Amino acid sequence: MRQHFQLGGGKALKYILSIDQSTSGTKAMLFDEKGSLIARADTPHEQIITKEGWVSHDGEEIYRNTLASVQKVIEKAEAEKAVVSTGSTTVANSIIACGISNQRETAIAWDKTTGKPINHAVVWQCNRGQAICDEIIAQNKEAEKIVQEKTGLPFSPYFSAAKIAWLLRNSGVSKYLDKDLHAGTIDSWLLFKLSGGKVFATDFSNASRTQLLNINTLQWDDELCALFGVNKNMLPDVRASNSLFAETDFEGTLPKPIPIHAMMGDSHAAFYAQGCHTKGLIKATYGTGSSVMLNIGDKPLSSKQGLATSIGYAIDDTVNYVLEGNINYTGSVIKWLVDDLHLLSSSKEARTLAASANQNDGTILVPAFSGLGAPYWNSEARAIFCGMGRSTGRAELVKAGEESIAYQITDIINIMREDAACIIEEIRVDGGPTNDAYLMQFQSDIADCRISVPSIEELSGAGAAFMAGISAGLYSKTVFDAFKRKIWKPEMDKAKREAKLKAWQDAVRRCL
Repeated sequence: MRQHFQLGGGKALKYILSIDQSTSGTKAMLFDEKGSLIARADTPHEQIITKEGWVSHDGEEIYRNTLASVQKVIEKAEAEKAVVSTGSTTVANSIIACGISNQRETAIAWDKTTGKPINHAVVWQCNRGQAICDEIIAQNKEAEKIVQEKTGLPFSPYFSAAKIAWLLRNSGVSKYLDKDLHAGTIDSWLLFKLSGGKVFATDFSNASRTQLLNINTLQWDDELCALFGVNKNMLPDVRASNSLFAETDFEGTLPKPIPIHAMMGDSHAAFYAQGCHTKGLIKATYGTGSSVMLNIGDKPLSSKQGLATSIGYAIDDTVNYVLEGNINYTGSVIKWLVDDLHLLSSSKEARTLAASANQNDGTILVPAFSGLGAPYWNSEARAIFCGMGRSTGRAELVKAGEESIAYQITDIINIMREDAACIIEEIRVDGGPTNDAYLMQFQSDIADCRISVPSIEELSGAGAAFMAGISAGLYSKTVFDAFKRKIWKPEMDKAKREAKLKAWQDAVRRCL
């Protein structure tokens, strides 16, 4: 790795620290003055899964892991730098600002005096709030329409409101007054802890995914809060994504406090890093699940086919809106093939095995393990393999798993083409699975457009870093050119593409 400091008396580089708190773990990253990633450290956290299939995270573990990841990335950068100036300059005191990106709809509530969570966080994948949603609809036939019109989101337990409602009902909070509790998404939890309990805030991108924010008025909405039984006094202050949220020294890890100068949901941060800053540009994140976002400009646009309208990000007084489709299981499909079916010893084998499969095999996997997200929004759907023949084997099952990711992304792309009446010729993609050559070529083929893959995976972390660095005055807009791109182009003929898409749609109908 190239050196990070100049020789004796030379000026030390400045760094931006980025925290990417994701579903599977917490990453800390350091970016240099050119916007290049120079060090990364990861700390996984436990996935708490009950017999009912409920998915939870321990908020306190996530906070501890955030501190640990920051310590590790600093130690890693110090150990790997080639030359250190003879003065007192270190990596730790060269960090000038921090940005945070986070898993989104995941909800947590805590005692604001003690800083202790009242329960584990309810993860975005978890649909335990379905009964609450059903109860709300039974009591108010207009609930779905109200939520859709005010939030831009389909009425679903996928979003934070039903999760917060579940926490309030099932965590023994009767001893608390509403004013004693804070509730929000993971970014607001981390900010509260990192600021020593001084700041309770979120940004517009995260708030827009809760089903409690009116995206037209940009305020927490009394009617929405009443529907879910959430007192809006429990909710964080909502700020622009590039605000100076607070200062922190990560409990003494840094020699002095630095500003937290950006917060965004992870998918929004990737969208920002990909340079999707003008209307019509689109990105797809391949993570545990996936988010596909299309820039629709400075005014919301309602989808006619099950997509969400969200806030992409807000810079100062300017709000950017997106159409978005969310998918529960994409990268986690490959993890399932490794950990549960034991068809692979590691996810890296998937591309090779899929490429070796009989390409005429018609096996399809619909990975509806906890329902289907956009554009179906059916939490009762369950996964199926179908179309298997006698010759279907291990390689063909893995191929079906790989292709299920691309099919789900394409469903959303095709709806965006219709809803926004736009031509989509390129998708900017990010996430670990974008290293998979088989998947990227199939994605290009089945979506019939170019796929643009940046040279780094960590787009969520980069987005938070770029916004914080621009806010702190270190970066200019040229930072978005910090990485190169690989382009995949479609090779599949139209008839084959249409036949495959029809087979996929037939399979989806079977599991709905």
